[in-house]
Amino acid sequence: MMPDKILVTYATRTGSTAGVAEAIGRTLTESGAEVDVRPMAEVTDLAPYRAVVAGSAIRAAAWLPEAMAFLRTHRAALAHKPFATFTVCMAMAMKNQAQARQGVQGWLAPVRALVNPVSEGLFPGILDIGRVPTLSDRIKFRISVWMGIWKEGDHRDWDAVRAWARELPAKLGV
Repeated sequence: MMPDKILVTYATRTGSTAGVAEAIGRTLTESGAEVDVRPMAEVTDLAPYRAVVAGSAIRAAAWLPEAMAFLRTHRAALAHKPFATFTVCMAMAMKNQAQARQGVQGWLAPVRALVNPVSEGLFPGILDIGRVPTLSDRIKFRISVWMGIWKEGDHRDWDAVRAWARELPAKLGV
C-alpha cells in the first residue's frame, strides 16, 4: 500500500527557502495532508512518501548544487511519484515580473531535464546583503539596490506561497 505522506524538502543558503518550505508544509497540513518538512541533506529514502515537493534557492542562475545532487540521487524514485518544485529567487522581486519569471523558468531547464514536475512555484526571497557570502556578490547586490532593481528586505509573498500550496493536493493526486 502506498503511503499518504508528502515530503517537502529544500536546499537553502540563508534560510529564506526553509521558511517557504515550512509555509508550504503548514498549508498542506491544513488541507488534511500528512507532511514532513526536511532539508534535502537529511533525506535518504523517498519510500515513505506518496509525493515529493522539492525546492531550492537560486545562486548563479541555478538551483543550489546540493539540490541538483538530490534530484540526481533520487531521480528513479521521483519518476514514479507525483513531484512538484518551488524556487526561491530574488529575481522574482524585480519590478518586471513577466521578464523575471521567464528568466527564472529558463534557469530551471536542468531541473526539468532530471524530473517532470506537475507544478512549479516561483517565489521571491530575502535580500540581506550582509549575509551574501562573497564580497564581489555583495558589491553587485549593492549596485543593483542603488540602481533600483530591487530593495533589501524580506520579499517573500506568503499569500502566493499558500495559494500555490493549496493547489498542490489536486496536482499531486493526494
